[in-house]
Amino acid sequence: MARAWHLMRRPNGTPVADDFALKDIALPALADGQVRIANSWLSVDPYMRGRMNDVKSYAAPFGLDEPMTGGAVGDVVESKADGIAVGDKVLHMAGWRDEAVLSAKEVQKLPALGLPDQAFLGQFGMPGMTAYFGLLQVAEAKEGETVFVSAAAGAVGSTVVQIAKAKGMTVIGSAGGANKCDWVRSLGADHVIDYKAEGSLVRALLAAAPQGIDVYFDNVGGDHLDAAFATARENARFAICGMIDIYNDGKPTSLRYIARTIAARIRIQGFLVSDHMSKSADFYRDMAAWQAAGKLQREETVFDGLESAPDAFLGLFTGGNKGKMLVKT
Repeated sequence: MARAWHLMRRPNGTPVADDFALKDIALPALADGQVRIANSWLSVDPYMRGRMNDVKSYAAPFGLDEPMTGGAVGDVVESKADGIAVGDKVLHMAGWRDEAVLSAKEVQKLPALGLPDQAFLGQFGMPGMTAYFGLLQVAEAKEGETVFVSAAAGAVGSTVVQIAKAKGMTVIGSAGGANKCDWVRSLGADHVIDYKAEGSLVRALLAAAPQGIDVYFDNVGGDHLDAAFATARENARFAICGMIDIYNDGKPTSLRYIARTIAARIRIQGFLVSDHMSKSADFYRDMAAWQAAGKLQREETVFDGLESAPDAFLGLFTGGNKGKMLVKT
């Protein structure tokens, strides 16, 4: 029997252990066109919190007492699909479990880039694509501009910092705690704000960017978004990736400086990485080149064992990760 985590009840605020249950699941015999995968790495990501609510959104809610899903990398251990052989390593969305049976169209062979398997769940996967397309396509950030990145020590934010530096931008990152701030500096950020130590994000951001910011890459919302509004230059662009500040309690950001949208002609655009998947070849080309040139670093926070998946997920909301949060099965 395979095992999979199930959502047993809708969380009220921050999820707790009793909201989840690890259960045995029966997997079918392979039909033509299907593969059996033994998962080796699982991804937990902030967007999964929204799927735990029974509300209409861009991703369907998790069903109660049903196996949860998410990004995963594994080895094909049985195949009845043309073009996919036993031993192939694949990326797919049947995570939160140790084994899965999927159709060939639901899996993607890992690109041959000479990287560890788990990199395709982080910097060379969905978080990296989010950073790349959000910064360069949505925010249209350009050489010489000043970019502010919240959650700069996270999987998405840390990649935004490095892409922006590779493209010749001035980067201001925000992270929580001295250790994370030191790491963001090591990635090349020109200024780093420790939001846990600063009394006012607006003052801290103005000190780092006296002339204001051209681009804000938002991962958290809340006070960070307010500070970006307060310091935006004319024609600034905001790429709204996530608002982790409100994922659990649902309280909206204050938006106290939103009136500056008018005078500064700020453009604010939310986006999903799926909007840009047709251009994934551009992402792999550029990221591979930066990797070869030594311009990219990765950090991972790894929880061991399928049993630890809920703890890894909850760590996303307490600042428990530096870089990508992963579960090694």
